[in-house]
Amino acid sequence: MAAPALGHYIGGRWTVPPSARSLEVWNPSTGDPIGTVPLGGAAEVDAAVRAAREALPAWRDTPPLERARAVGRLRERLEAGREELARLVARENGKTLKEARGSVRRGIEAAEFAAGAPALLQGSALRNVGRGVDAVEYREPVGVVAGITPFNFPVMIPLWMAPLALVCGNTFVLKPSERVPFSAERIVRLAEESGLPPGVLNLVHGGPEAVEAITDHPHIDAVAFVGSAPVARTVYARSSAAGKRVLALAGAKNHLIVLPDADLAPTVEAVVASAYGQAGERCLAGSVVVAVEPGADRLVFALAERVRGLRVGPADDPATEVGPLIRPEQRQRVAEWVERGRAEGAQVVAVGTVPAAGGGFFHPPVLFDGVRPEMAIAQEEIFGPVLCVVRVGSLAEGIDLANRSRYGNAAAVFTRDGRAAREFAHGIQAGMVGVNVGVPAPLAQFPFVGWKGSVFGSLAATGREALEFYTRTKVVTSRWF
Repeated sequence: MAAPALGHYIGGRWTVPPSARSLEVWNPSTGDPIGTVPLGGAAEVDAAVRAAREALPAWRDTPPLERARAVGRLRERLEAGREELARLVARENGKTLKEARGSVRRGIEAAEFAAGAPALLQGSALRNVGRGVDAVEYREPVGVVAGITPFNFPVMIPLWMAPLALVCGNTFVLKPSERVPFSAERIVRLAEESGLPPGVLNLVHGGPEAVEAITDHPHIDAVAFVGSAPVARTVYARSSAAGKRVLALAGAKNHLIVLPDADLAPTVEAVVASAYGQAGERCLAGSVVVAVEPGADRLVFALAERVRGLRVGPADDPATEVGPLIRPEQRQRVAEWVERGRAEGAQVVAVGTVPAAGGGFFHPPVLFDGVRPEMAIAQEEIFGPVLCVVRVGSLAEGIDLANRSRYGNAAAVFTRDGRAAREFAHGIQAGMVGVNVGVPAPLAQFPFVGWKGSVFGSLAATGREALEFYTRTKVVTSRWF
């Protein structure tokens, strides 16, 4: 039986180009092909932008409550189909079903926040700013917004972007990762069922050519991006040069500081979940443990025992704790990082096991000890199941070490000392901070925000700050004679 072929959704119509360039989509747990995705380029992006531009005036003038009701209908369909979406994510991305369900839930929460956003769209007014002169502030849509989303959260991140952008009165062009196109297509079909007018939401599949067409297109007003640091930097530079508003979330190197007084068992579980959950392929993964002496030996021993026992396997196996990586190339890249760590002098103290049979893209969990801050494995984003332990003599030394990173996405401390936790939260240079929480991902009402090299352009992907990204302010000053 032939694998299904996906299509673009432009101006309310689905099209499967008969002779277009395409890419095979694989199941990372098995290595088997599950479909093909067309690789759109400048022509498809231009068609989607023209459809979005044509739909913009009527959608912008639709009352905010009606726009919110349409997103509310989408949220209802997402809720009803959340298990199907989770299984799609597990199949095309490789994260475990538990992880997939959690990420789908977070996406639905973002749509729920968007459905309530009209209350946040209210402006302000002041009478008699001068004699007989009044001033009124309004929030209006930016225009046509494009969203470029990554492979690691195929449902959550599109739902961070599109629902809020639409409620704010923008029209939207979604360009999902070509590695995980099925989830995005399902979201768009549910949006179509929710009654969105043609052209309000469009879907273009593709790779770098489509991304470049988005960054350069003169009639796209804003670009939201989540992905690797090098691509984020390029998207930001090209989009800004073309006069667009840009939100580009980039890479991370997140530090987990463990003090000697931390409760060992829950700390180990939190660190392992942070570092090896989703096989390390997420921007909130804790990839450096900063062990404060004199507790490092005890911590490393407990981590090593846990790493050796981690169950690596296919996404659909309920017993799996660590799934596959997205592609063979990523598995090879992680293996090269492990060898580089050895060459730099770090000590591998634990290695997990991978399934003996099957064609999945599995890499064993790896734990390094004796890592020095200047080593590349302590500084660069590996995006795989690799955890480095750096030993320090004090909390202050640990905070200083973490703050020397060029990234500032997330950080966490593990301790029973409230004063130490407060010192950490105050001193750490990161946008999302955990206290005895290994993955400090905020809920949709709060900003998902990085610092330093973890973000380019606007500062938050969720919450009120994201609403400000999808709107612009107009102030009307009036006098009547």
